[in-house]
Amino acid sequence: MRRRDFIVLLGGAATVRPRVGFAQQASVVHKVGFLYPGPSTAAPARIDAFSEGLRAAGYRVPGQVEIISRFAENDPARLAPLARELIERNVVVIAAVSAGAANVVRAATTTIPIVALDLEIDPVATGMIASLAHPGANLTGFFFDFPEFRTKLLQLLKEVVPNLSRIAVILDPNTGLPQLASVEAGAAAMKLKLEKFEARNVTEMNQAFDAAKRANVDAVMILSSPFLGANTKLMADLALRHALPAVTLLSEFARNGGLMSYGPNILDTYRHVGGMAAKVLQGSKSSELPVELPTRFELVVNLKTARVLKLEIPATLLIRADEVIE
Repeated sequence: MRRRDFIVLLGGAATVRPRVGFAQQASVVHKVGFLYPGPSTAAPARIDAFSEGLRAAGYRVPGQVEIISRFAENDPARLAPLARELIERNVVVIAAVSAGAANVVRAATTTIPIVALDLEIDPVATGMIASLAHPGANLTGFFFDFPEFRTKLLQLLKEVVPNLSRIAVILDPNTGLPQLASVEAGAAAMKLKLEKFEARNVTEMNQAFDAAKRANVDAVMILSSPFLGANTKLMADLALRHALPAVTLLSEFARNGGLMSYGPNILDTYRHVGGMAAKVLQGSKSSELPVELPTRFELVVNLKTARVLKLEIPATLLIRADEVIE
């Protein structure tokens, strides 16, 4: 049951109002690139959401906008040649998902505007942009990197596993390393012992959960990445099979049978990136288009899974939940 709308973006950008006079009268077809580092099987829903953002701004997709997509299938080495392919197709803006994709596009062009979507890094601290308000160069986008947020995920696990002392962290090394330091700091403050396991493909994901179970951990935290975000059902199934309480910021994890999730709605982030791409098509300069950040998040709790795991979810946590799956 949904209890409230959960994501509001900076600058009142939760809804991109259509510029009907501009978008509907234009006869030109804009070529928009979409570079996704994950598997092509997970891309359709994300491209649909991205298209919704363009349509909300008044563009017909297809019709006025042709989306040219490329998928790296979880292989970072493929990103650079795919970026060059998009540039050769004369796209006028590129939506680049993940810091890795954004960086290879930025290295390949200084003129084509880039709208990035990344949920793993701090774009200012890493030098990707100059500032949130004035990103500079040819890159802007939607970013999420709140170090204290990882501590909140640990605290959620602590609420439902009161004797929590040892936790497994599953991460995709292609994107998860920037997140790990904040998890380690949060675990140290809570006196929790961390066991780290890498998963960059399905085989490693299975191995990670097997290893976590052998390590006798009390719970699992799964960090975010395009690969992990595309495999929430697999992760939920593995967590349940190994009887491990698990949490992640990926909301589809809880909806697919995982115990809990807390974070921005992933498809909504793609809708807003579509809206930002529309602003570029309408004449905004990427260097002057402020970066957008999520400021509200959804907590999803799966009570069915809690019962299977023989866990009692505190009433105080259920009251805070945006969605409870019963």
